[in-house]
Amino acid sequence: MTDVLLVDRTDAVVTLTLNRPEAMNSFTVDLKEALRDTLAQLETDRSCRAIVLAGAGNAFCGGQDLREHAALLEKSTDLDTVRVHYNPIAQRLASMPKPVVAAVRGMAAGAGASLAMLADFRIGGPKTSFLMAFANVGLAGDSGISWSLPRIVGHARAVELLLLAEPVKAQRAYEIGMLSRLLEDDEQVLPVAQELAARLAAGPTVAYGAIKRELSIGDAGTLSDALAAEAQAQSICGATADHKNAVDAFVNKRKPVYEGR
Repeated sequence: MTDVLLVDRTDAVVTLTLNRPEAMNSFTVDLKEALRDTLAQLETDRSCRAIVLAGAGNAFCGGQDLREHAALLEKSTDLDTVRVHYNPIAQRLASMPKPVVAAVRGMAAGAGASLAMLADFRIGGPKTSFLMAFANVGLAGDSGISWSLPRIVGHARAVELLLLAEPVKAQRAYEIGMLSRLLEDDEQVLPVAQELAARLAAGPTVAYGAIKRELSIGDAGTLSDALAAEAQAQSICGATADHKNAVDAFVNKRKPVYEGR
């Protein structure tokens, strides 16, 4: 594993840290490939029950590394990084069958903001800000932002954020739903994100994954689609050891212990 992505395991929580602080953790080919491949591994890793996505230093992620991008453009304008890198990363994050918490310390711009929007929870501090920077460099949005942002802030506000491409500071981001929690201290962003991830990892993670799938269908589908998804999800969850143990714990007035199976 290249050191542009740090992987830390604490019990059932895996923290992925984008590690290019000298460049605001912006995405090079190496970093994109490392993140894409690691997420693919974690998707089926039963020992991982929650994921924290963070950035090293004072920024979460500045999006695409434009210096590398400019060098690649000199060779060819037919770049396929969206299909090869960003789309698979976005798909893995959105469909990850376990909770994902983004520790958004500092700026999240471009694809960095897009990927943060795909997390289930986003924790920020006073210096957190978001910038949908795509239009500032003559590009449309990518990394799932056209799907995630309207669901979080509404269609009209998503148009405003993407077309005007102006920074959204922490308090405003919290008010419109871009942040799940706004802390008073930037130094606490990662610890609180990891604490939340640990709490989730100790929960019924099979059910969490099913709930995420239900919501992805319910957001865009019909009531019939949602009901069918719910019936399938309950069939799966109802057969888990976690469900049986939780029911037994309730009947016997004790706290349930979940094992993610």
